[in-house]
Amino acid sequence: MTQPVLLLVESNTTGTGRQFARQARALGIQPVLLCTDPGRYPYVAEDDVRALVVDTADEAAVLTAARRLQEQAPIAGVTSSSEYYVATAAATARALGLPGPDADAVRECRDKARQRQRLHEADVAVPRHERVRSADEAVAAALRIGYPVVLKPVQGSGSLGVRLCGDAEEVSAHAAALTSAAVNERGVPVPRDVLVEEYLRGAEYSVEVFGHAALVVVAKHLGPLPDFVELGHDVPAPISADAAARLRDQAVHAVKALGLGWGAAHVELRMDGHDVRVVEVNPRLAGGMIPELVRHALGIDLVACQVGAAVGAPATDTPPATGRSAAIRFLTSDRPGSIADRTRTERALETARSVPHTETAVLYRAPGDPIEPARDFRGRLGHVIASAAGASLAGASADEALRELAGALAPAPEEARG
Repeated sequence: MTQPVLLLVESNTTGTGRQFARQARALGIQPVLLCTDPGRYPYVAEDDVRALVVDTADEAAVLTAARRLQEQAPIAGVTSSSEYYVATAAATARALGLPGPDADAVRECRDKARQRQRLHEADVAVPRHERVRSADEAVAAALRIGYPVVLKPVQGSGSLGVRLCGDAEEVSAHAAALTSAAVNERGVPVPRDVLVEEYLRGAEYSVEVFGHAALVVVAKHLGPLPDFVELGHDVPAPISADAAARLRDQAVHAVKALGLGWGAAHVELRMDGHDVRVVEVNPRLAGGMIPELVRHALGIDLVACQVGAAVGAPATDTPPATGRSAAIRFLTSDRPGSIADRTRTERALETARSVPHTETAVLYRAPGDPIEPARDFRGRLGHVIASAAGASLAGASADEALRELAGALAPAPEEARG
């Protein structure tokens, strides 16, 4: 019998894409990646994953490729680990009669302005916001909402294009830049519309939802404003049971309001005192290696759950572990420079991995590669993960390991001389 296939529509580049393919193989299913450029994903060659070159920006082309492949082998499921392609994967799965989320609900959710409107209509607390199409409209909207405001593209991921603006000049400049972009960083056409929204104060969290069940609350560490670079996460969030319950309830309310409820959803929220508001709902598995933290802390493999759902495997009721915590910290630089020479980077990795409770320490760049201060997820240079019996110990270990990993950074020559 021909081995069944799991179609993966593109992949994320620094998160769980590789794990999706490995989990498929663990189930006896062949992963096949549909993508425009297999070279974007090093794991394809390293893990010998079959890749088919397809115009993944065209849903019809993806479905045509899937139907052709179906003539060779049974397709067990279709999914994606990339925010940009979850709707295409959902539409393809539906056309083939396979499990998946409602494609229309996913499309509407991916438009942040329409998402906000749906949530508001369902009495889910969200920031005040307006959708605009020009710099002048953005300035007028910011005046109505009140400074400072956050500007972001209506479709995006990884904090790309998200910026805090404190006055009309900053709003006008950033809105002009966003509305001039016809494609995203993947080269996929995107709306030129911009979301102008109220800046929410308070701590930021995410809730990882599967179906309609809130599995865990995650604490988020953000870099310095005006950017919103995620520098770390703690699982579970070290907050009171009452605070966690309010975050969970609001997250599930939001997922239901958007017509979601199949597979994973990553819900981001801000909490200021008793005020809990939803920043956005992402109809996908969390990025930022959060699934790895959940696995270390709770013993729940979210990638396995998502792949299993995509191929129609029966869900397993695994009770979460208790008393353990996990933390990730991302390596960034606050100045231009480069990754140090091989000897120094190997030493930094070795010392980071030797820190007690450290599970992982990796660099994303090679010796000699140039580096710049992070403006979004693309500026992250590596990460460390620690797990321990308690949030404070896991967090402290991750912080220490990150300091050791930072030994792999070399300042620019002029700064070194200074």
